[in-house]
Parts: sequence; C-alpha cells; structure tokens
Amino acid sequence: MKQFEGDIRVYVACLAAYNSGILHGCRIDAEQEAYAIYYNARAMLAASPMEDADEWAIHDYEGFCGVRLSEYEGFAEIAELAAFISEHGEIGGQLVSHLCNLDGAKKAIVDSYAGEYKSLADFAEELTEQSTDIPESWRFYIDYEAMARDIGINDVFTIDTGFEQVHVFWSH
Repeated sequence: MKQFEGDIRVYVACLAAYNSGILHGCRIDAEQEAYAIYYNARAMLAASPMEDADEWAIHDYEGFCGVRLSEYEGFAEIAELAAFISEHGEIGGQLVSHLCNLDGAKKAIVDSYAGEYKSLADFAEELTEQSTDIPESWRFYIDYEAMARDIGINDVFTIDTGFEQVHVFWSH
C-alpha cells in the first residue's frame, strides 16, 4: 500500500469570533502530535480579535479520505487518524469510514487485507486458481463474476479507491 501524498489538515475556528460574525481561525497540519495541534489552536485563540477567547470548533478539514470529523473532534483522535491515513493512503481513510472506527480499520488492514485487484472477479479467479487444479478444457466455463457475487455476500467486503482499484478484505 502506498503512502498518502496530500495535505491532511483541519481548520480550527475561534467560536467567540464566529458568534460575533467575525471569521477567525487557522489551518493546522493534522500530521503531527496532538499536543502540537493543541498549541496551534491555542495560538490561534490567543490572536483572536475577541477578548478571552477560549473555545474552538473544527469548521473544515481536508485530506481525511472519506472520514467525517465532528466539530469537536479531539486532537488526539485527529492526530491518530491523520497518521493512519498518511501511512495507508486513501484506502486507510475509506476503511475507517466503512468500518466506522479507527481501531477496526487498524485491525482489518493487518489481519484481513487480501490485496488490490482490478475487480472482485479477478480476486475470485486468483483464489480459485491458487486453491484448485482446473483442467484447461474447463477454464472457459467458469463464471468468476458469479463467484465474485457469492464471495461478496458473506466472505469479503471491498473498497474501491479508483478505476480498477478494488481492495478486498476478509469478513471474519
């Protein structure tokens, strides 16, 4: 799997300024430790046009590859998600989004990843040919599309990251 090559950032806004009709905030690189994200947010609040500004919210984000962040997502979670996506690329973000949690995605990428294929039918073909001796005269009669549909019902799930980029995971 390839490393992600995009910026993973959050836009943190000062709520005191926002509630007064003033846009004040900053984009923060999410690919750093949680405390560094926190210090950037605190510096933004310190520079706020509003006195005693102390509340922030995430109003935008980019590079999270399908993962949705809440307005009040914790900086530790943001840093952990960004590190995972940076390491695994779009498939990492899509996997977190599909499984709805980072811990499940971390486990799946290690324990359940079967590989990237052009289609689920290609996966079914490879799986069949690695596990069974198929007589040459029978090869043209095997319906790998039908096998793929059956495999996809109970045995695997897939994540598409582009044209002919199907990532297959075992569903155990």
